[in-house]
Amino acid sequence: IVIIGGGIAGMEAAKALLSLGHTPMLVESSLKLGGHVACWHRLFPDMSSAKNLVARLESEIKGATILLGTKVISINRLADGYSLKLSNGNVVNASALLIASGFSLFDATRKEEYGYGVYDRVITNSDLEAWFSGRKDDRVPEEPESVGFVHCVGSRDLKACNAQCSKVCCATAIKQAIEIKERFPYAKVYCFYMDLRLFGKKYEDFYINAQRDYGIRFIRGRVSEVGETVDGRLQLKAEDTLSGKPLKAQLDLLVLMSGIVRNQSIGEVSAMAGLETDSDGFLRSIDNEYAVIESNRPGIFYAGACTGPKTVPETVAEARSAALAIHSYLETL
Repeated sequence: IVIIGGGIAGMEAAKALLSLGHTPMLVESSLKLGGHVACWHRLFPDMSSAKNLVARLESEIKGATILLGTKVISINRLADGYSLKLSNGNVVNASALLIASGFSLFDATRKEEYGYGVYDRVITNSDLEAWFSGRKDDRVPEEPESVGFVHCVGSRDLKACNAQCSKVCCATAIKQAIEIKERFPYAKVYCFYMDLRLFGKKYEDFYINAQRDYGIRFIRGRVSEVGETVDGRLQLKAEDTLSGKPLKAQLDLLVLMSGIVRNQSIGEVSAMAGLETDSDGFLRSIDNEYAVIESNRPGIFYAGACTGPKTVPETVAEARSAALAIHSYLETL
């Protein structure tokens, strides 16, 4: 069994397959396991450590074959499975494949009106997570007086060719806003949102706590333009869509909540294996209700954000489900 992708979906699936008596091979293109979660600081809504989750999973997949810094070059159909050529020169035959290639983040430079890559004090959610985790970033001021978060950057945006909701951005913005308030208690923190989509367990409580306990201000407004003042601060222009009035705000830091888009490798993998992709560019499941983890090819299964935006609990649940499906599939061969 070959698992393509070493994020938490691939790791959880490997763990489950090991418990079922298999010895999966996990192929990861980067030099470390954990995917995006390995770069995060804390997880919503309980604010638990992301690194602790990755470390736990790593400790539980010791029996798997793990190939880091390795890519799949080609996938060929065999009578009883698939032959994979890897970038390390090896050829591996597998009876089943699990695609767990995760997602990418929208390139915020494409939204020129927000000034990412132009103004020093404009960063993305990914940049802020790295800063929370200890990476130095001169764009984050030492004592910001005001910080803004812009939701739906590259999501629910036809001009950006991504009409879909990224599902996790609202909760991530709330989490990061709380973390900013914990570090800078006297800073004013604003969230500019289109709609708040907080569907998960305890997410609504999370939102209420952000307002009540941390004083975070939520403004239903569409940001139209970001500029820079003569003293180096940011000036944001938006429309308050509840009052129908324009507004301006001066900020010391602006965080863009870059949405989830398909991983670039999805196009490569789908072409190699003959997998179907959906209208949103992600891999297409047999159906979106009952068989999300199943592909259109025998012996190839999916887990996690390769089929669309997913939360951590959804990703873990799909990984376990995919492992059981693979186990059942192999028993029929």
